[in-house]
Amino acid sequence: MQTDDLDSIARDILRRNDRGTYTIPTSGLYPFQWNWDSAFAAWGFATFDPSRAWTELETLFSAQWDTGMVPHIIFHRDDEGYFPGPGVWGTGTTPPSSGISQPPVAAILARLIHDSAGGTDRLRALYPKMLAWHRWWQRARTVNGTACITHPWESGRDNCPDWDPGMANVDGSNVGPYQRRDTGHVDPSMRPGKEDYDRYLAIVQFGRACGWDQDTILNDGPFLMADPAIHFILMRANRDLAALARTLGEDPAEPEAMAAELEAALPSIWNDHLQAYCARDMKTGTFAESLSSGAALGLLAGVENAAMETKLAAMWDRVAYGIPSNDPAAPSFNARRYWRGPTWPVVNALIAIGLRSAGRHAEETRLRAETAALIRQGGFFEYFDPQDGTACGGDNFTWTAAIWLAWANGANGRD
Repeated sequence: MQTDDLDSIARDILRRNDRGTYTIPTSGLYPFQWNWDSAFAAWGFATFDPSRAWTELETLFSAQWDTGMVPHIIFHRDDEGYFPGPGVWGTGTTPPSSGISQPPVAAILARLIHDSAGGTDRLRALYPKMLAWHRWWQRARTVNGTACITHPWESGRDNCPDWDPGMANVDGSNVGPYQRRDTGHVDPSMRPGKEDYDRYLAIVQFGRACGWDQDTILNDGPFLMADPAIHFILMRANRDLAALARTLGEDPAEPEAMAAELEAALPSIWNDHLQAYCARDMKTGTFAESLSSGAALGLLAGVENAAMETKLAAMWDRVAYGIPSNDPAAPSFNARRYWRGPTWPVVNALIAIGLRSAGRHAEETRLRAETAALIRQGGFFEYFDPQDGTACGGDNFTWTAAIWLAWANGANGRD
């Protein structure tokens, strides 16, 4: 299919998933507003409707908690087709929301949107909200400067083998009966298993039982793992927030200091055995033992490491399409199961931003071409088998359409 035809289809997907002031990732499987999905949607909208792009971010931050946290799901309206819904989370917020966050990509994408489409006044109104969210990450999700997650869902890379060491110590045996909805929308073999879901719900139930007190969740919760992807994303987001501060005439010192604190803590997530930055269980000190796409986000944060990059290059060369979410050489690799091997256009785009920032133009071009090939062959699906390109997960997916428009179609130097 021609690029212009795919552009048109991608814009149509964004419009169909538009609920007025926010987008859903896809109907059925994900019928609410998701945090980092929404930020990528804004990047896509910016290519043809900049005002709608800023509205997307404004709606996301309208659900910000008093603590500064921006939740990972915002339940703007009822939908019985999704589990766990607002009644399970029990956060008591208006609008109802989940009790955890998601990767803080908003400042990264807000800067790209502003650079390409303007909107200074609307950026100015969002800036203090983004700063408050970054403060929340630094206060409520860092341990000695290391960025952590308290639930696999908070990482955005839900079922990645990165979380296996921490998940092994979560007791999911007493969560009670429940009915999943996700496996009714997509092939169950592509989704997390029941044992994983039991543990996910056990972590949610702990949060609800403590009234979503973030200190209790951080210090006493059943799951706490350092996440290299969050660490790198937050480093880059703080630096982009500092750049936005300068644009707006604000003081960049605070976001710069937060980025520096994260940079200083990098040794805590260096796995010497693996020769890479990787996830680490902060309760036991145990590292994950397989390379993931989280490590490939190092360049996004300006972190260059020759040993790790050699490993990542070999991991990339083991597949045909994009950066796999898990090393195909690892026993835990599964080419089509959620985050245990597939390649994700959205993560490829973040990695590409890092490659471009580092001047790795040939690698960025290769990654873009492989991602574009997946979309041309398989359509706008959630993720793909990196070995044969099979489309997986949800169809008509907002962030894949957005990635196509903002990056993969080659509009900044079209093929």
